[in-house]
Amino acid sequence: MLALYKKELGSFFSSLMGYLTIFVFLLLNGLLLWVFSSDFNILDYGFADLSPFFLVSPFLFLFLIPAITMRMFAEEKRAGTMELLLTKPLSDYTIIMAKFLAGLTLAFLAILPTIVYYITVYRIADPVGNVDTGAVFGSYIGLLLLAAVFVSIGIFASAITKNQIVAFIVAIVLCFFSYLGFETLYQMSGSMFVKWFGIRHHYESVSRGVIDSRDVLYYLSVIAIFLSLTYLTLQSRKWKK
Repeated sequence: MLALYKKELGSFFSSLMGYLTIFVFLLLNGLLLWVFSSDFNILDYGFADLSPFFLVSPFLFLFLIPAITMRMFAEEKRAGTMELLLTKPLSDYTIIMAKFLAGLTLAFLAILPTIVYYITVYRIADPVGNVDTGAVFGSYIGLLLLAAVFVSIGIFASAITKNQIVAFIVAIVLCFFSYLGFETLYQMSGSMFVKWFGIRHHYESVSRGVIDSRDVLYYLSVIAIFLSLTYLTLQSRKWKK
């Protein structure tokens, strides 16, 4: 699994697109948080707080994560290397987990430079250090869990097609509905039961700085569901024989 994991990371950074994807994510975050005059501008926010970053990042993830995952299985199918990969002494679960961990690592590498934002806010606070570090820490955990869910969705989207663009679009639609769809249904129905199924509800809960086991279990369950769907997709090749 380690060899496949390294291969996925290497293939992502072997092209300009890999670096460009992460660069665009950081650039848009930087412009929205520090340059453009908007509700997300930290300097105009009036508080030493990273809340704007954790509000805008999920929406950027809706495009960043699908861009990371769209080629993972689709490219293998298009290039004709999928069957070769599946004939190696690796279980389907091992292949899926290697690609999942590679995608999550890439998302983590995209988030890592934003620690600079925390350091900056920490320094410009009055007095220095007047920042709710616990809430920031919890929000980063929530962002990583959100990234993990989106990666699992993106891998599933990549597994059902050999076209990277189709995988990209399907992943965006599924991620968007998973994050905001249930929120919309909640606003229409007023049912908290419906809202509970939405990722955004649990993301906002973790972002308060309190790590609730129910929220973590929810994230793990959604990840398991989409990875299982990916496994069933790979297994379907056997049913067609």
